[in-house]
Amino acid sequence: MTVRRCPSPNSDERAAGVPIDMLVIHYTGMETAAAALRRLTDAAAKVSAHYLIDEDGTVWQLVDEARRAWHAGAAYWRGCTDINGRSVGIELVNPGHEFGYRPFPEAQMASLITLATDILTRHPIPARNVVGHADIAPRRKADPGELFDWRRLAANGIGIWPAPSDICDMNTDTVAARLAAVGYEVIDPIATLRAFQRHFRPARVNGRIDFETARLLGGLVEALS
Repeated sequence: MTVRRCPSPNSDERAAGVPIDMLVIHYTGMETAAAALRRLTDAAAKVSAHYLIDEDGTVWQLVDEARRAWHAGAAYWRGCTDINGRSVGIELVNPGHEFGYRPFPEAQMASLITLATDILTRHPIPARNVVGHADIAPRRKADPGELFDWRRLAANGIGIWPAPSDICDMNTDTVAARLAAVGYEVIDPIATLRAFQRHFRPARVNGRIDFETARLLGGLVEALS
């Protein structure tokens, strides 16, 4: 895989002793790849990611993995709030929900799998810490969204895909506790459940518990236990 360089000024030093143990996947949410590349390398924008993958599979490295890219913003996962400080961020070119959300092309997904596999060989990133922007910021983000193929990534050793549990517990308190056990911040239960559904139940993204969502959530907790 050829990786092109387009350095972004939007990064800083990582804190000493903090492992790189998360991989966060985004979509750009902009109308074109060129516009996304300009923004991610514009010092005035104060936003970046380590990598950008175009729809044709072209991979751009914007920030060295040793540095802290500014991609997560206000976020939370498994008790951590400085997600930028412990993660690698990958942006996928896609117009997003605002500009005509569409499936992620084969060339883009193939490059992502290759890149993510390489990243996992360099850093101790557990499967449960391969997440989307919506997972770590459910009240304000939806990316990479319900059209992203998380199951395919898990089948390639990137992230986790649960088998549904035989036990279906739809109790509100149980659902909130299980979402927290996975790693989510459960301030707004509807938004958090919607983020879970975008990742693991993309056919039903409404923030309401149902039989299949409950079984998948239970299966994920069981797999992580």
